[in-house]
This record gives sequence, C-alpha cells and structure tokens, in this order.
Amino acid sequence: MAYAIAYVIFFLYFCSRFARVRSLRARLMKIKYMAKIALITGVTGQDGSYLSEFLLEKGYEVHGIIRRSSVDFRERIAHLEGTPHFHLHYADMSDSMSLVKLVGKVQPDEIYNLAAQSHVQVSFDAPEFTADVDAVGVLRVLEAVRTNHLEKTCKIYQASTSELYGKVEEVPQNETTPFHPYSPYAVAKLYGYWIIKEYREAYNMFCCSGILFNHESERRGETFVTRKITLAAARIAHGMQDCLYLGNLDSLRDWGYAKDYVECMWLILQHDTPEDFVIATGVQHSVREFATLAFKHAGIELRWEGKGVDEKGIVAAVTGNGLPVTVGQVVVAVSPDFYRPTDVVNLLGDPSKAKRELGWNPQSTSFEELVELMVKHDMQKVTREHFNLAEYLEKGIVK
Repeated sequence: MAYAIAYVIFFLYFCSRFARVRSLRARLMKIKYMAKIALITGVTGQDGSYLSEFLLEKGYEVHGIIRRSSVDFRERIAHLEGTPHFHLHYADMSDSMSLVKLVGKVQPDEIYNLAAQSHVQVSFDAPEFTADVDAVGVLRVLEAVRTNHLEKTCKIYQASTSELYGKVEEVPQNETTPFHPYSPYAVAKLYGYWIIKEYREAYNMFCCSGILFNHESERRGETFVTRKITLAAARIAHGMQDCLYLGNLDSLRDWGYAKDYVECMWLILQHDTPEDFVIATGVQHSVREFATLAFKHAGIELRWEGKGVDEKGIVAAVTGNGLPVTVGQVVVAVSPDFYRPTDVVNLLGDPSKAKRELGWNPQSTSFEELVELMVKHDMQKVTREHFNLAEYLEKGIVK
C-alpha cells in the first residue's frame, strides 16, 4: 500500500513538473512568435539604417527592401547583415507586384515607408521618376496591404517632409500650417501625404505621416549640403581640397539628428490613434552658420565678406595643428550652379504636438553636437582616404 501511495505521489509530482515545463515552453514560444514584424522600405538609407538598429534593439523582426543593382550601396547596413532577426528582400517601389508578394510573405505588423528619391535638386532633373516613387509608390504600399487583407492589423508610417510647406505661409510650421510645395519632390510628397490621409479615413487604416524637417548624421548622403560641408571642411583641413562651393548661404533650416528622429517614427505608430506629426527641433540655423561651425570643428575659423554670389568664406584663424591653410585664404565661395529654380528659404518646425502626445524629446542632440559628430566622422574618413591614397601611389596602383 505504501508503495502504491509513493508511486501516486511521484506520478503526480512528475505530471506537475511536466505541466510546468510545457507551460513554460508554451510561454517562451508565444513570446518568440509575439515579436513584432517590421518592414522597412529605404532600408539602405540614413534613416533606414538607424531605424533598423532601433527596432532590433526593441526585439523586432526587421525586414528591409533593397533594389537589384550592379553596384552595392549597402554600407550603412553591412554591420546588420547576417544577424538573426534582420532580413533583406528584393523589391521595388515602382513594381506593385513585387510589393504585394513581399507584404504577403512577410505579414508585417508595421511598415515604415522611407524609400524616396529624396534630393530636391535632382527632382527638377528627374521629375517623372520622383513622382513615380515618391507619390505613386506610397499608393502601391497601401494597396499591397489591402490586397493581402492586412488593413486591420498592419500599421503604416509614411516619411513625409517639411518641403511640403515650401513657400512658407507661416513660421514656425506645424500640423495645421497650409502647404505650398515648391519643387517636384515636394509636390510628389504632397500626394503621398494626402493618399495616406485618404486611406486612413476611407478604409479606417492605421496609417500616419511624420512631417520630418531636415535631419542629418554622419550617414547622410554626400550630395546633401550638410554632408558636403563637413566633408569639404575635413578635406580642406587635410590639404585634399582647395575650396567649397555652395548655393544660397541665407537659407534657413531646422536641422536635427537622424538617430533621434527614428525614435519619433516608432512612437507615432505606438500612439493610440493614427495621426500626423511634425518631427523637428524647433531651432533654426542658416547654411552659413552650419559651414562656420563645421570649419571651426575642423580647426579653421571663418569670417565672411561680400554678399550674394560674391560672398566668400575666408580663413580668419587656424586653430588646428599643422593644417595646410593660411589666414586670408578663400575656402568657401558661392556658385550660381547650386541655386534652385525655386528655393525654399525658411523652414522652422514646431514639434509641440510630438512632445506633448508622444513624450518625444526633439533636442536629445543639439545642433552644435550634430555638426561636431559629423565633422569628427569625416575627419577620420578623410584621414583614412589620405593614407590609402598615399599607399596606392607608393605601390603604383593608381596614378
């Protein structure tokens, strides 16, 4: 009898332990498969790379869209490739079928549409391509979600732009400021903004626009004015460039740090209701101020002389050791080639709504800190380029 009782007790103990193990395993499996799935278009860009890092740290399964190209432009995300929860897929914003198939395959909980032809000057040279990707591309993403019957479960973030305000009608600009787009890029983005709003109201979809003001980083493309300035300052400080040529030095911009802005993108999709938000710092600076500060961090103090196309940035003092520049040397000049057919000259965002409703801090990184980290990165980059070039010349690889 005692043996029987002991057997029953052991059996019950075993069953309880087994049940606990099964329950724990089930909970772990549930946690594993509860990880949110995000799909990012424009994943190889500045914002896409920072957003990927941010979401991976949040425990997301991140899927990114890349285009087939004979040239590899994936250096911003190279460090993420091969990690367990980061996946890349071939598709194209101009190919609706590829988007429909990919959305059906990935079944995302959140889509971040960051892909765009985002260079304002280029939009004047390639307006049709800009419209196809920046305007109709947004529609293709929305329809891909609807085609796969995910409109009730998939949230969509659309990267909009301060260029919508264009020929500004009030300063600062907020969510209710009238739009006056002033370039093919801005006009295309305006369609994207309104089609997001239309699908939100017509189909009750959770889709939102973040109206991003200028946001920069050490990962910014080298053709954009801020990165063009920091790279030129570094190259001039290393004797690898004589002069930097710019357009309108009086243009005023609200510049923030891209790494801070991707957090706000995520917060927008975590909000209880789908709404549009201005993403900005609320602080404004001119192109001239940016250049002055960038050269200062490169060891060169500037003074400015002249006006308009005759304005020059002249070396006032050299604070860096052994720099190959002299006091009185012209290192910045204005070129009419960089003036746009229609130019936006006064952008200043009001991030009050994002601060109030999302709890976002728009000035985690100050303007001064932003310029400093960009110059520091480019000084190191130019140093590497300088030594590599010297090595190649010594070996006779290039001439």
